[in-house]
Amino acid sequence: MKNTTFFILCFLISSISFAQNWNTLSLPSTGRYDDVFFIDENIGWAINSTNYEVSKSTDGGETWNLQFSTVDEHLRNIVFLDHNRGFLGTLTSSFYKTSNGGQTWELINIPGVEAICGLDVVGDSIVYGCGAYFEPAYIIKSSDGGDNWTFIDMSAYATGLVEVLFIDEYTGFACGKNEDGGIILKTTDGGQVWTEIFNTGLPGEYVWKMQQLFSNQDVFFASVQSIWPNYGKMIKSIDGGNTWVAKDIYSNDPSALFDPSIQGIGFVSENHGWASGHYSTLLETFDGGDTWELAANGSVINVNRFQVINENLVFASGTQLYKYTNNLGTESHLGELHKGLEINISPNPIDNQLNISIIFEKKNHMVITLFDGQGKKIRQLARETILTEGEQVYSFDFPYPSGIYYVHFHSDVEAKSIKIVKD
Repeated sequence: MKNTTFFILCFLISSISFAQNWNTLSLPSTGRYDDVFFIDENIGWAINSTNYEVSKSTDGGETWNLQFSTVDEHLRNIVFLDHNRGFLGTLTSSFYKTSNGGQTWELINIPGVEAICGLDVVGDSIVYGCGAYFEPAYIIKSSDGGDNWTFIDMSAYATGLVEVLFIDEYTGFACGKNEDGGIILKTTDGGQVWTEIFNTGLPGEYVWKMQQLFSNQDVFFASVQSIWPNYGKMIKSIDGGNTWVAKDIYSNDPSALFDPSIQGIGFVSENHGWASGHYSTLLETFDGGDTWELAANGSVINVNRFQVINENLVFASGTQLYKYTNNLGTESHLGELHKGLEINISPNPIDNQLNISIIFEKKNHMVITLFDGQGKKIRQLARETILTEGEQVYSFDFPYPSGIYYVHFHSDVEAKSIKIVKD
């Protein structure tokens, strides 16, 4: 059953052992972790997007050392070519490179880049990136380890991009959205020409994250971030990404929060995997996504990224950083679901004017989109970069018939919808 609660401010979990072997790791600070990247089973990096921090572990996530921090740049993703050369994307024009394992970072200037939402590396010298979820759409590419970069305008194919996944230097995928729905694009020439191979068909949706199954390179999974009242979805390909099948992600367990904003997805086999969203607890499937159940007793929350090392080892970044192993009992720790933006619509029911107030605590981006009661996109109301903290007030004419509508808010820290009624 769909839970009409879109988010909760605080989610407390007692220390308890779980059969599913998910462990909450201890890092230097709390706050949402947007990304995690392990170069092997022991050495990895995690980025705290709330506090703008990069931390490193050399013992499989057991201990962490703070390496780098910025003042007010939302850190989004991190990848490494090897133990020394890495790249750090933000939701600003700042894009960083390290040559010493993250001890120091230097800025890379690429004209046209407004944010880097996705990064991927191939071999020992090729790096791809993409952006931005809040528009516009572009790809960046380096073939020499990050010394030189090519900017590829993707506006002919997409309005926003979130993720890139390359199989080799020439063959790869990019996902995000266009005017028709959430999309997956494919290239076979290193990013010059792209073909749309999947579209969700619902404007406002994103294809958010992609994974190639480590044990079968013909099998791919991806997550679909949808809009209330629709379910978020898992899509799967078993033919190398040429055709895709979509399956709704939901659970009838009342403890599993309904969340259409599915983001993180990770599978250790064709049948066994997990999914999570901006405000949802972890859901698990053992039948390839046909059915889902609450996993880890609700201790793993708000996952944006799963990094599957192998069938026995998975890392996940969300409200905290999590580690899955299949050979030992683990414990969870006190966890707190991150607080979203304070958004008020007044009055509600509305008349012919839609008035919105949003409190921003820091720099941000905001895309406001209006949908009808069936989740069909009506129009985008606003898209802007927020440069200062404080209250932002919006007012829009509302020349639409009486009925139920949803206003969808997508920012750097959350994606949620608010139901409104016009009398």
